[in-house]
Amino acid sequence: MSDIKKKINLSQYRLEKAKETYLTAFDNLAGSKYLDANNRAYYSIFHSMRALLALDGVDFKRHSGVISYFREKYIKTNIFDDKYSDIIGKASVIRGKSDYEDFYIASKDEAIEQVDNAKIFYEAVADYIKNHIAEYTR
Repeated sequence: MSDIKKKINLSQYRLEKAKETYLTAFDNLAGSKYLDANNRAYYSIFHSMRALLALDGVDFKRHSGVISYFREKYIKTNIFDDKYSDIIGKASVIRGKSDYEDFYIASKDEAIEQVDNAKIFYEAVADYIKNHIAEYTR
């Protein structure tokens, strides 16, 4: 299998993982599991970013490396609007609080915003990847 085909397959796998994680976030939100919805929304965003990195042939062991690369390659170059950087930042902070702070109470409104942002992020990345793969396969 060619190198480009491997990158495309990995990217599509990670994008599917992002979608499944988003759907879990949505289900958690519907079930009033706001901490879990925040966590899954963050991971949907994270897997979306890693789907793009797969096309670039890049990966990192730490979340901060993935985020930093995405911002450098895709935000600073205006491939994606600055609002996506804001979505990443807020999701990361809220996921940290939801996962690690004792007695943190996640609100319904906060979880709704996180799940909505995960969908927005996923859809933007999925559209970009679809178009990018089309360019590869021409």
